Amino acid sequence: MATTEPTIAALEEGSLAPAGAGVAVEGRTPSQLFWLRFRQDRVAQGAGIFIILLIVLALAAPLIADRISHHQPNQIFLDHLDETGLPEGPTGQFWFGVDESGRDVFVRALYGLRTSLIIAVFATSIAMVIGVVLGVMAGYFGGWVDTVISRSIDVVLSLPLLLFAIGLAAACSVSLEGCLGGTIKPGLGLVIFIIAAFSWTYIARIIRGLVLSIREREFVEASRSLGASSMRIMFRDVLPNLWAPIIIYSTLIVPQNILFEAYLSFLGLGVPQTVPSWGRMISDATDVYTFAWWLMLFPGLFLFATTLAFNLLGDGLRDALDPRTGR
Repeated sequence: MATTEPTIAALEEGSLAPAGAGVAVEGRTPSQLFWLRFRQDRVAQGAGIFIILLIVLALAAPLIADRISHHQPNQIFLDHLDETGLPEGPTGQFWFGVDESGRDVFVRALYGLRTSLIIAVFATSIAMVIGVVLGVMAGYFGGWVDTVISRSIDVVLSLPLLLFAIGLAAACSVSLEGCLGGTIKPGLGLVIFIIAAFSWTYIARIIRGLVLSIREREFVEASRSLGASSMRIMFRDVLPNLWAPIIIYSTLIVPQNILFEAYLSFLGLGVPQTVPSWGRMISDATDVYTFAWWLMLFPGLFLFATTLAFNLLGDGLRDALDPRTGR
């Protein structure tokens, strides 16, 4: 009786091949997998395109003011206030109307976008650097280093954030010299410092928890056995495995910082009066919004759309970079 089983000699000579041997298996890099998953999220793509548009508008704000509207953010047009002092609504000359001082709301909203993005990006960058460095050190070294950094995080988190920020902003805005011997002066730098000082704690805790598990993996032990220094292991072996949570949390913390700046400006403790800010524009509209609805509507829409876009982009990046958290 003839056997149907392939012989070893036949397999070695290649006369017979396993089923599916002709199908090529193509491997994908992590970046290719990320783009494959991200392209499937239309909402996140739309949010990313909208954010790019906002960045272009912020960068082009001076050009738009000079070439299109022909109005400056602090230029006053008293002839567009009626006899009772109420501002004029949206027209062909003033697309978003004018405020109670006679200034172009459209131009000020664009410059407010510029202010919000500058503060949010710089404050987020500083907070991420502080949080990542301290989180990596706490998670890698452990012991008394972890104890000191963790207790410092607990102290900062225990502070009443908004009240402490209001007090610090008020104290440093009393005079032009600022505080700490002139190191911190009123203006954008003060707001960036305040936001960054309270935004690094959460990322430090997240990074610490991730490093606690990464430091026990085989590639870290291999680097130690080869005599690599702690600094090299932390920033050459451990840190590259943390880019996904760093990118995700950065996109999620930017809208929080935009709102934080709006809170301070709404209370009159943010940027100076001459610097347009959405929070200050909304604050100035609280007394006249029943008669001049555009003063609160357009800055509020800008603020809402910007924070929503960053949150949607952050959710999409989280799902693409870490599919285990996908919906």
